[in-house]
Amino acid sequence: MPAFTITGDIDPFLHVSLSKGEKIFCESDAMVMMEAPLQVKGQMRGGFGNAVMRRLTTGESFFQQEIEAVTGDGDCLLSPALPGSIELLDVSPSTSYTLSDGSFVAAESGVQVRPKLNTVGGGFFGGTGGFVIMEAVGTGKLAVSGFGSIFTLDVTPERETVIDNSHAVAWSSNLSFEVGMPQTGGGFFGNIVNSVTSGEGLVIRFRGQGKVVICSRNRGLFQPQKGN
Repeated sequence: MPAFTITGDIDPFLHVSLSKGEKIFCESDAMVMMEAPLQVKGQMRGGFGNAVMRRLTTGESFFQQEIEAVTGDGDCLLSPALPGSIELLDVSPSTSYTLSDGSFVAAESGVQVRPKLNTVGGGFFGGTGGFVIMEAVGTGKLAVSGFGSIFTLDVTPERETVIDNSHAVAWSSNLSFEVGMPQTGGGFFGNIVNSVTSGEGLVIRFRGQGKVVICSRNRGLFQPQKGN
């Protein structure tokens, strides 16, 4: 199977080694370098409907790149669109992951990234993908990226975990979650006032048993510098 390795400490590459006949898929424009035995082509992975849904709901590309070792073994280097870190996750029939907007980097061919209905609260208020979000299912390695540094939390049934929604990268699909105000119990308008005055936006409350991958930076506040 393809070997996924994170290479570098700051803004790392995803280094993938493939044996002849193996393939991976990645987000459009993720490929930085590949050796001659490899070939890259655009694929409307998951069919027309999934491709349209992915484009409209997450802003990710209509086509994804498929990299295959055609004439022999070879390596490639991939990178996410925004500066930050990469995390590797293991997807299996019993372990799937929900992905926030723009977090997908690459996966083995046995992994399928498909649309999934969001919660009502997440659809109206969340930064996680609107009413339709993406879920990684199947079997294989999955690489996700976050703006800044990445940290993985273990959520347990004994303790609810609250994450600022702009810092969520991916989470175990078996976790229950809801999007809302940082404070509860003060009434709707009181919670809004508290959110504005405290500087905190919306949060995601996770319950159950699983993992949540978070990043240190808020992508929504990132303003690329433009030339004069």
